[in-house]
Amino acid sequence: MTEQEKKEALKRWQEHCKRVERMTSQERVETEAERKRNIARALRDYDCFCQRYLSHYCQCPNAKFHNEAARYIASHPELRLVCKWPRGHAKSVHLDIGIPLWLKFRSELHVMVLVGKSEDSADGLLGDLQAELQYNQYIIRDFGEQYNSGMWQEGEFVTRDQCAFFSRGRGQSPRGLRFREIRPDYIVVDDLDDDEMCRSEARVREMTNWIKEALFGCFGGKDGRFIMVGNLISKNSVLQKIIDTPTVKTIEVNAIDRNGNPAWPEFYTIEKLRDREQFMGYRSFQKEYMNNPITEGAVFQERWIRWRPMLKLKYYEQIVLYIDPSWKSSGKNDYKAAAMIGRPKRGLKTASHRELHLLRAFCRQCSVGEMVRWLYDVYESLPEDAAVSIYMEANFMQDTILDEFQREGDARGYQLPIMPDKRKKPDKFARVEAISPLWERGYFFYNEKLKEDPDMRAGIDQTLAFEQGSRAHDDFPDASEGAIYKLQKQTREASFTPRLGVRRPPKNSW
Repeated sequence: MTEQEKKEALKRWQEHCKRVERMTSQERVETEAERKRNIARALRDYDCFCQRYLSHYCQCPNAKFHNEAARYIASHPELRLVCKWPRGHAKSVHLDIGIPLWLKFRSELHVMVLVGKSEDSADGLLGDLQAELQYNQYIIRDFGEQYNSGMWQEGEFVTRDQCAFFSRGRGQSPRGLRFREIRPDYIVVDDLDDDEMCRSEARVREMTNWIKEALFGCFGGKDGRFIMVGNLISKNSVLQKIIDTPTVKTIEVNAIDRNGNPAWPEFYTIEKLRDREQFMGYRSFQKEYMNNPITEGAVFQERWIRWRPMLKLKYYEQIVLYIDPSWKSSGKNDYKAAAMIGRPKRGLKTASHRELHLLRAFCRQCSVGEMVRWLYDVYESLPEDAAVSIYMEANFMQDTILDEFQREGDARGYQLPIMPDKRKKPDKFARVEAISPLWERGYFFYNEKLKEDPDMRAGIDQTLAFEQGSRAHDDFPDASEGAIYKLQKQTREASFTPRLGVRRPPKNSW
């Protein structure tokens, strides 16, 4: 950091300190007896502590997982913990500021070390805690003056009651770090990983060793509270290496839980998170908010995505619309998918018979009813000279799903002609991987008119995210494979010419 950047950073910190002082200057309306009772309650209840002293940060109630993590940390003086939390879910506020302050005023924290990805980053994170101890008037009124003029500087300071706080950057030597005879009893490592480091296995390995040796060794003969916090941006990351270490407990929180609800409903609505996902794209959202980093191009690569104008439907020899409705008839966290793919007729000048064209796509987290309405709308939009075969895996053609089709059909006056796919499907990864050469060799094309269509983009994201063992949704590549299988099967059957004659017995037969 240059001298000019340091001056600007100091100015921002001073402005932040004034803001903290101003926002905590209001006198509380409470008697002395009430004040003592409220202090005692805040020291017992972390949520109450945040609302009383950190309301300028905690402008809405804590999430359940914030309070549970605080209670767990408080009840374990010696622990090795990873908080694998998503972006925008107050990781630094609670692990770097709220919980350390709570422990300090409970007399359970004496020497804290905060580690960031750089020295400047770590100093900035510790500076936020320093601002609370020096300028937060709520804290000063209830616990007394914390500022210690003789031992108060950037990157390390000691409060009047002799609690010490240090910051260190990634890889910066922490050896011998202690205050007088007291070694650290609270070490927090905040967002250590970045994309550049995660691309190097050697750097990740080196930094993991630094944490386990130099940093963890600061505890000395007696362990303290060791906490690492971040969202999982790569499988090759220090965070993942620490998670894989025996004796480490992991608290994993994803922005949207398995039931499709926000992990922090007091702050995020599901609509806000879905809107963010639509803007960021499926893969980026999974990485930043769902602790699910996806290796792009593990099977399908971005450069294989090809766009072209589609033909009129009468120029397709076969068109298959394949439906993958997922197992649940409703639910906000399940993707419903459908892929409509056509094979051009032979002899066309504008397209090869070997090509496959993705004409329409459906890829949404919605109810079966919404998907059924879309299917009927697409069917009704087809010209009379287009024949489309509609398939759905036989296992899905159960009462709960067929009821939705029947209700919509009754309302429209006809039933959608869906045929069951009775194929005994092999392993999904093997099936989808087997069709990837069509993309690689330039035979698969996407409808150019639908480049900005949300369903098409979501389907492409799922296709590029597809890889062995991934937790990413794969409903759309699965539906695409189903449609391609049916098209290829129809082509093989149409081109097969039976040969008649007398069958001769094979030589050397048994």
